[in-house]
Amino acid sequence: MFDIIVVGAGIVGLATSLKILEKNSSLKLLLLEKEDSVSKHQTGNNSGVIHSGIYYKPGSLKALNCVRGYKMLIDFCNRNEVKFDICGKVIVAVDEKEIPYMDKLFDRGTQNGLEGLKKLSKEEVKEIEPHVESAAGLFVPQTGIIDYKEVSEKYLELIRNYNTEIKFNQGVTDIKIKTDYCEVITDSSSYTSKMVVTCAGLHSDRIAKTTHPHLDIRIIPFRGEYYKLKDEKKYLVKSLIYPVPDPEFPFLGVHFTRMIDGKVEAGPNAVLAFKREGYSKTSFNFSDFYQTIAWKGFHKVIKKNWKTGLGEYYRSINKSAFVKALQRMIPEISKDDLGKGGAGVRAQACSKEGGLLDDFFIVEDSRVIHVCNAPSPAATSSLSIGDYISEKVLHNLN
Repeated sequence: MFDIIVVGAGIVGLATSLKILEKNSSLKLLLLEKEDSVSKHQTGNNSGVIHSGIYYKPGSLKALNCVRGYKMLIDFCNRNEVKFDICGKVIVAVDEKEIPYMDKLFDRGTQNGLEGLKKLSKEEVKEIEPHVESAAGLFVPQTGIIDYKEVSEKYLELIRNYNTEIKFNQGVTDIKIKTDYCEVITDSSSYTSKMVVTCAGLHSDRIAKTTHPHLDIRIIPFRGEYYKLKDEKKYLVKSLIYPVPDPEFPFLGVHFTRMIDGKVEAGPNAVLAFKREGYSKTSFNFSDFYQTIAWKGFHKVIKKNWKTGLGEYYRSINKSAFVKALQRMIPEISKDDLGKGGAGVRAQACSKEGGLLDDFFIVEDSRVIHVCNAPSPAATSSLSIGDYISEKVLHNLN
């Protein structure tokens, strides 16, 4: 019998485990992960950005946890010698019609407590990013870069100092809530605990439905594909360059990211993935694909966003179209400047009403807590999310 079982060793599951143990080191905790190591999916395949909190609706879980989690993450990295760089970023309005929404981002960031935000003329944008063409810009000094796999490994190292067991290659298939304990069944064993927390990422809805069968969301997987700037062209990007995002679509658009290892990524796009852990264009899983297209909410998403979706697919299969999107910000980028990069898959929750959830979403009762929607900025927010969940766990255990 464990006091608490945490399902999922991505960055949110790890941060949650660490925060629980920091607050009560006497608890016996079990961490279950279906892969052979930590952070193999969303955490290990993102672009490594420390987000500031400028995009998120004031008062939302994303805004509150991102701003708070940002400070906790920086403090954690300083204390544990994890490399990071607060380099700042420029959000670029490429034409006049994007300036009003850029101004809304400035107001949103100010409401979320960000300091030092600066509206830029096109000449001031060029002082920061000499190769960018724009109508105006917004400088966000808080944004940084990091390797979240390294952060995850440090979380794991600290977790091992406590009364805990960590079991890899344990895919959870069912959770049963009994009168005074929970049973977590994996593909090779079963375990019991007083409480369960699930942070299952791309499979969060499936795991949550084991105890909440009427859950009205489904995970829709979106693959994000990257190119890398060739070494001789890295000078085109000083730090991070983002477009003004489409307010109707919960993705930030293709952008340039200087990574902590010195490489520069361009991307990602956002295309529907036909497999929840499908990182290539040919990845396909019938069950994953059917569950997506059979979801009523997805039909409404398609009806509302089909033009945007087709544009994303076109950029996925046509490198020239991808380059054209990048050229809106840096016109001198050419097709030959980009080499093959990686890909990640984002777990995006979709409601039955056809809404792509734009906030973190957590389902809880007295014995189980399910993190059902935790896309970006969950990595930046991980310690704050973990702290929030740990308070719930300790309250319920007491």
